[in-house]
Amino acid sequence: MGETIARNKKAYHDYEILDSYEAGMVLKGSEVKAIRLGRVNLKDSFVKIIKGEAFLLNAHISNLDTTHSHYRPDERRERKLLLHLKEIEKLEEKSSKDGLSIVPTSMYFNHKNFIKIKIALARGKQLHDKREDLKRRTANREAQTAMKNHFYK
Repeated sequence: MGETIARNKKAYHDYEILDSYEAGMVLKGSEVKAIRLGRVNLKDSFVKIIKGEAFLLNAHISNLDTTHSHYRPDERRERKLLLHLKEIEKLEEKSSKDGLSIVPTSMYFNHKNFIKIKIALARGKQLHDKREDLKRRTANREAQTAMKNHFYK
């Protein structure tokens, strides 16, 4: 994985990540420029499989000020994801049978400077699971600071 452009922190908070895949995206030129400038938000986005093709829905890629108004694509338009057919079939089967969600977790440049998106099969967390994770995270943070303070006194 190369340079990370955007991360979906909410996905890790709301879902238990089970399996992840790397996908390419069909983008327009102005969208690529906006992504290179980091003007992307994956917060409320999700992946849906429609007629055997995977689409990224509700991802926000801001338009640049320099883009001509005639060529400005919709900021929240659906974007086709490029996956192998077997991967799409597996995702569709798991999401329909097991009731799992498909969420994007991060967007990054791969080693050839292509924009890739990491998507994951995820199961929704219950409220008590979220609280437990939060408690564990704060306990770990407190332990780290205590260790740091102990060794650097």
